[in-house]
Amino acid sequence: MKTSEIKFTVSLDENKLPVSIDWTADDAEEKSRCKSVMIALWDAKENNTLRIDLWTKDMLVDEMKVFFHQALLSMADTLKRATGEEKIAEDLKDFCAHYAQKMNLLKKS
Repeated sequence: MKTSEIKFTVSLDENKLPVSIDWTADDAEEKSRCKSVMIALWDAKENNTLRIDLWTKDMLVDEMKVFFHQALLSMADTLKRATGEEKIAEDLKDFCAHYAQKMNLLKKS
C-alpha cells in the first residue's frame, strides 16, 4: 500500500498567532505558502468532527469571505460525491449563492 504525507509548518509570533503557513506533500513538487487552512477530521470513536482552522495575520477579511465561499462550494461537491445526496448538495450550493450575494462576492456584468 502506498502512503502519502501532507505536512503543515506554522510560524507563530510572540502571541502565538500564525505569521505564515507552509505546506508540502509527498506528491507536490515544492513547498507552498498559504494564508489559511481548514482541516476537518472525523473521530469515529467519538462520532464527532475535529477541526483545525488557522489563518495568518495578513489574511484580509475580503480574502476570508472568498475562502469560505469556495470551501462551502467544495463541501457541496464532496457531499454529492460521497453520499449521492444530489438534492441537499444543490441546496447547499443555493446557500452559497445567497452567501455570495450577501457578502458582495458576485461580479457585476
